[in-house]
Amino acid sequence: MGQAALQFMERGLEARALSGVGGYGGLDPRPGRVIWLDERDRLAARVRAALEGGCDGSRTALLGSLAAGTADVYSDIDVEWIVPDARFDSSLESLRAVLNEVQPVADVRFDPDFLHSDRRRLVFVRFRGVPLFWRLDLSVRASSVDESYDQDEPRARAQDGEWSRPASALANAIGAVKAVARRRPDDARGLIDRGFARIGSPDRATGAWIDDVARLARAAAAREPRLGDLADETIALANEHLAHP
Repeated sequence: MGQAALQFMERGLEARALSGVGGYGGLDPRPGRVIWLDERDRLAARVRAALEGGCDGSRTALLGSLAAGTADVYSDIDVEWIVPDARFDSSLESLRAVLNEVQPVADVRFDPDFLHSDRRRLVFVRFRGVPLFWRLDLSVRASSVDESYDQDEPRARAQDGEWSRPASALANAIGAVKAVARRRPDDARGLIDRGFARIGSPDRATGAWIDDVARLARAAAAREPRLGDLADETIALANEHLAHP
């Protein structure tokens, strides 16, 4: 994990420890490492405020483990953004600029299942200086439809060549680090195996998790060199979180 990400998580740590107030969120499973999860909560709140401020008449809500109150150190940020139908396209066009005002955006990726939907998208956003675990998964939909819209609509799907299989495989590598850290080896194996399959590699998980993650990350970057830095970060993440289970 990079120094900027560590600083993001631990900002204000000393002051909070001395005062005894301010959002103690939980412990990293490894002894001695305290993670102040209120940093993630504040990021989520700032994202929601920026989205609502960037589109009149829109509203947001937390989804997933943050909404349920079951989030752990490794949980990402799941947000739903419901926008007026007339603002759907323009909201997507301005999304990166809006989020850049919250935290510099490193990458924006669209789920291929809804790439051509006229009223729904699922967007994966990675911020600079924020732990890789804390990706923003943003569900965007027009207010006239519900959360099941275009779920089974083939015409909403991306075609081959319209989305990055290596980037998706690399996301699986990060997900596998989470799964192993959470003591879910079957989930990790599935993520690794599907990641390799997605990029046409016959390789599969062995259970030597750091090596598995590294092989998948390097294979993804070999197919799409722009992913090299993220692959290196992913390998470093695995070494940091999985070296001492």
